[in-house]
Amino acid sequence: MLMLVALFSGALFGFGLLLSGMMNPDKVLGFLDLFGQWDPSLALVMGGALGVFAPGYWWWRKQGRTRCALGDALPEVPAARFDYKLIVGALLFGIGWGVAGICPGPALGMLGSLQWQAGLFVVAMITGFWLAGRWQKG
Repeated sequence: MLMLVALFSGALFGFGLLLSGMMNPDKVLGFLDLFGQWDPSLALVMGGALGVFAPGYWWWRKQGRTRCALGDALPEVPAARFDYKLIVGALLFGIGWGVAGICPGPALGMLGSLQWQAGLFVVAMITGFWLAGRWQKG
């Protein structure tokens, strides 16, 4: 059952990205162009998602619930820790996002459109995951 919920949730997320235009790198780059023709639609999509999620999450936690609807334990929110790994990772993510206009969720959705940019991005992303794992073991 958990796998079906995960599949449905992922499909719903992908459909939302497609419907909102967030699989279009030009739309994302328009959001990042603060001093040009700024496009606030990405902020509206993020705000809409938070507006749906946050009240439900707050209510669920206020009820004292520590398990999700399917019975699995909700993870504890770790204390904020700013270290060099977080800063380097955030910088690399931001640079990649700014250059390509694509982030991991939309990239996986874009694979279905057979755009070569999405394929290249996913290969680079997987390579980055592999390199980060090797570096951390190091």
